[in-house]
Amino acid sequence: MYINDLHILTYVIAGIIGLMVGQFIDYCNNRLPEYKKILSKDFFKEYLKNCKPKYILMIIVAISYISLLFFNGLTINTLQFMILIPMLIIAFVIDYRLQIIPNRLTLTMFEVGLVFTFIKTLLITGGGINIYINNMLGMIVGGGIFLLITLIGGAIAGKEAMGFGDVKFMGALGLFFGWLNMILISVMSFLFAAIVSIIILIARRKKISEYIPFGPFIVVASIIPIYVSTPELLFILLKIFSLGTY
Repeated sequence: MYINDLHILTYVIAGIIGLMVGQFIDYCNNRLPEYKKILSKDFFKEYLKNCKPKYILMIIVAISYISLLFFNGLTINTLQFMILIPMLIIAFVIDYRLQIIPNRLTLTMFEVGLVFTFIKTLLITGGGINIYINNMLGMIVGGGIFLLITLIGGAIAGKEAMGFGDVKFMGALGLFFGWLNMILISVMSFLFAAIVSIIILIARRKKISEYIPFGPFIVVASIIPIYVSTPELLFILLKIFSLGTY
C-alpha cells in the first residue's frame, strides 16, 4: 500500500524513529541546562538510569516525522527538518522552564544549518548558489531583526527587551528557512506573543512587569513554515493584518 508514492512501511519506520527521538529529547532537556555532555562515555548508563517514558514528546515527534514524509516525501528537506524539529522542541521546553536557550543547542543548530546549506548548494544544479545566498541572508535577517529590537528596547526601557539567546536562536534558524521566511517567523512570533500575553494578563496569572520567555513563540512560529509554503503563509498573514481586505 502506497500513500503519496511512499510505501506505508516508510511511514511506520518514520513513526518508530520519532518515538525514539521523542524519548531522547527528554534526556537532552535534563542534560543541556546543566552543561553536561549529551554523548559521553557513560551515555547508555545515564540514559537508562533516567529513562522514563515521555509519551507526549514521543507522540509529537512521531506525528511530525510522518507529516514531513506525507507533505515533502523522501527529500533532503525532510531529513533537514527531521533533525531541526527535535532541537526546536528542546528549545521550547528549556526556555519555558528556565528562560534560557543553551548555547550548545544554538551552536549545534548553526552547525547543522551550515552543513545542509552547503549540501544543497552542491547538489542542486543551477539553483544551489541561490539557496546559499538565501540561507546566509536568512541568518543575517533573523539575528539582525532581534538584535535591533534588543538594542532599541534596551536603550528605551533601560533593560533587555529580550535575551541574546533569542538573537542567536533566530540567526541559526535563518540557515534553515531563508530571509523571507525569517521575516514571516518574526511577525508570527510577535503576533503569538501578543495574543498569549493578553490572555495571561486578563487571567491575572502574571503581572505586566514579569518576564515571559519568547523562545516558545519563536518555536511555534518556526514549525509553521515547515508545513505551509511561503506564498500561502504570506497570503494568510496579509489577510490577517489587512482584516480580510487584501
